[in-house]
Amino acid sequence: MGLDVILDVAAAVCLAGGALLSVSAGVALLRFPDLLSRMHAATKPQVLGLLLVLLGCALRLRTAVDITTLVLIAVFQLATSPVAAHMIGRAGYRDRRMRADLLVVDELAANADRVGRQDEEPYAGSGPGEQRSRRPRGQ
Repeated sequence: MGLDVILDVAAAVCLAGGALLSVSAGVALLRFPDLLSRMHAATKPQVLGLLLVLLGCALRLRTAVDITTLVLIAVFQLATSPVAAHMIGRAGYRDRRMRADLLVVDELAANADRVGRQDEEPYAGSGPGEQRSRRPRGQ
């Protein structure tokens, strides 16, 4: 058994594992009850599944150009997925699109009152003859 066969088997295992994780993330998006659970399902297994697929592709392709491209894809995915999930979670929390009975700890409850009052304040530049700014005061 040569090194090529071992690398091909490892690539097949990574591709199958990554595909399984991606499918499980898709099923969880349909089955989980609220936004925060779905957000977790959309980010954690999906990113790990993608990384396993990229690793499987890298093990199979084995050229420098292909591997650097796959590494760039992985880095961009790791950089953008947590930020997108954070933004979706915060927006969903502000719009009350999550089920409060499923939360174990609500760490944002203290900030929610302050943020709610801040959104109700008049906008900067809303005096007579001035154009309205898109930013609330204090930001």
